[in-house]
Amino acid sequence: MIQTTFLKLAALAFFGAAIALPALAQSTATPNPKAILEATPSEPKVIDTVEPKVIQLLEKSPLPPAEPSFPVPSELIAKPVSETQIAAQPTTPTASSLWDRMRGGFAMPNLETPLAQEKTNWYAKQPDYINRMTERGGQYLFYIVSELERRNMPSELALLPFIESAFNPQAVSSAKAAGMWQFMPATGKYFNLKQNVWRDERRGVVESTRAALDYLQKLHGMFGDWHLALAAYNWGEGSVQRAINKNKAKGLPTGYTDLTMPLETQQYVPKFQAMKNIVLAPEAYGLRLAPMNNAPFFASVIKERDIDVTLAAKFAGMSLAEFRALNPGFKKPVILGANKPEILLPASKLDSFNAALLSHKGAMSTWTTVTLSGTEKPSAFAQRYGVSEQVLRDVNNIPPRMLIKPGSTLVVPKRNPDTQTANISANLEGAELNLTPELIRRSIAARKGDTWVRLAKRTGMSADALKGWNKGMANPRKGAQIVYFTSALGGGKAANKAATKATRSAKPAAAKRAAKGTAKGTVKGAVKSKAKGAVKRSNAKASPKKRR
Repeated sequence: MIQTTFLKLAALAFFGAAIALPALAQSTATPNPKAILEATPSEPKVIDTVEPKVIQLLEKSPLPPAEPSFPVPSELIAKPVSETQIAAQPTTPTASSLWDRMRGGFAMPNLETPLAQEKTNWYAKQPDYINRMTERGGQYLFYIVSELERRNMPSELALLPFIESAFNPQAVSSAKAAGMWQFMPATGKYFNLKQNVWRDERRGVVESTRAALDYLQKLHGMFGDWHLALAAYNWGEGSVQRAINKNKAKGLPTGYTDLTMPLETQQYVPKFQAMKNIVLAPEAYGLRLAPMNNAPFFASVIKERDIDVTLAAKFAGMSLAEFRALNPGFKKPVILGANKPEILLPASKLDSFNAALLSHKGAMSTWTTVTLSGTEKPSAFAQRYGVSEQVLRDVNNIPPRMLIKPGSTLVVPKRNPDTQTANISANLEGAELNLTPELIRRSIAARKGDTWVRLAKRTGMSADALKGWNKGMANPRKGAQIVYFTSALGGGKAANKAATKATRSAKPAAAKRAAKGTAKGTVKGAVKSKAKGAVKRSNAKASPKKRR
């Protein structure tokens, strides 16, 4: 294995407070809605290819005590430089091709099974698919291989994102695993991947790679076998350990091919082996891999001031799609500088980025935040603040028929970017957006002989909730109008149960205000949107496969 280190290029700090920000000619209080839609990442499409199917990480239960991440040598930490300096390009290893360098580090035993050969033959018949994956992966593979070498890990592990996500850092599985390494939310938190209103590090190139290699090293330490480690990465270490214990109790072997596993995990390592076979000898399968230079693709810039995503992309001479391919973890149209995040740029773009940065004379960010003190409709807030409701919904991922709960923080356009130059506070990095369904007031006429229990069955509500909404009525009277509330998300017992929970203890007058979206108190909603701002429907079913 060729040993090397990867010196991340860095350029520090965007402009001190002393830098003046003259009026930005094209800035407006309310940015163009079309531009907002382009700058704000939409929810990534669910990846669920026919073959090879994206394998999602499985939720582990229970997880062992947290362990610190593996330390990063000081030479790999981005060093600050002056605003006029650019760090030197890192010395590249002697191998001219990254494929050759990777092959030289292959160290895992081959899985020689009929299924591995079957998967190899399948991939060999999909040259367009292989080319698309390698084209995407070319932006990240140098970094991943360098990190594997630094940790003395087998270099073929750099091929795992081919199986997980087809090397798409924006990939989201049907079970909400995200990023090119496909981390579930709980697993991401366990490995210190931030997930908040501003960022989802499960999608971040550097952050998710660190977490994935931490996890793979941990699994190899547990099982002492890379094939079992990969099976645990897919199925969960608890599941693999139980399968091993079951075989031990029967006096059976405990290798990867000896265990009883779900079909997905049975195919997982063979798919990985198939990609290894193709990279090792593409000509043997009638394929030609696209050339891949053995040189850094991206460099990192440490920023300390807020900056709009569109402006950062413009400085680098990149399209928004290109910029987001390297920085998929940023979720808003503005990047917070308070906690000094890294922006990744093509190494070839670093000079132009710094030159544009230093010559820019306008506002760097046109966005700020507002924290609500009471429950409010998006339309009412938009009108009160003077912003387009569509922009408000798009930037903050607010679905229709939802109310914004007290304490929620909204990202909104600055009214005057040229005078509002302060950064968004670091205290708001953990800001939340909490939503609750709008409630619809309904009524039903009581029939002769009706009881609260009978009415509960007819309305889909609980008897206690009906009593709470109709106080002063000990028992239903024939012809009396029985008031109840349903969720605006739609019908069904699950949605109505959410509405019941939202207003069970509310007085009728307060419930009416909540139904109109003007309640001042906190409404206990069934929906809470933190990291993604997406709505978790109360009737959504979790995938039975996901455990890790």
